[in-house]
Amino acid sequence: MTKIVLPELGEGITQARVVRWNFREGQQVTPADDVVELVTDKAVFNVPAPASGAITRIYYKEGQEAPVGAVLADLA
Repeated sequence: MTKIVLPELGEGITQARVVRWNFREGQQVTPADDVVELVTDKAVFNVPAPASGAITRIYYKEGQEAPVGAVLADLA
């Protein structure tokens, strides 16, 4: 199983809010796909899939805050 993790987004940024999931649980993704859009007080970021697979679980819903390093979703 592969995890989609909230990456380090810059110095002093400790969390981000999930703005939009571009894929839902059960959908297939590839490393070329931006899976989720995040926003901080400084910028908007897209997180690409780290590998190909199906999203099996999303841990943070749109509008929720997640800390840097948190698992956002699982791929299988």
